[in-house]
Amino acid sequence: MNNNDLLDNIDKLHTTELGEDRIRKNLKVNNNDVIAFLKEKILDKDCLIYKKGKNYYCEIGKIRITVNSYNFCIITAHLMNK
Repeated sequence: MNNNDLLDNIDKLHTTELGEDRIRKNLKVNNNDVIAFLKEKILDKDCLIYKKGKNYYCEIGKIRITVNSYNFCIITAHLMNK
């Protein structure tokens, strides 16, 4: 798999209800559609996408998004100290 696999499968992105709550808390956002919000970030031309182990990491601005590379589940997203 390469980084394009994540982009090719962007419509498969999902997370759990607990994951949505965790992401909202971590990013300090009240967005109702967390998946759409994160898809937009991942698809941004300035987003750095790399794979390490079983996960993709997507970094844009101060946000790092962690996505499982096998099932495209968003594990978490958090603010980085940059």
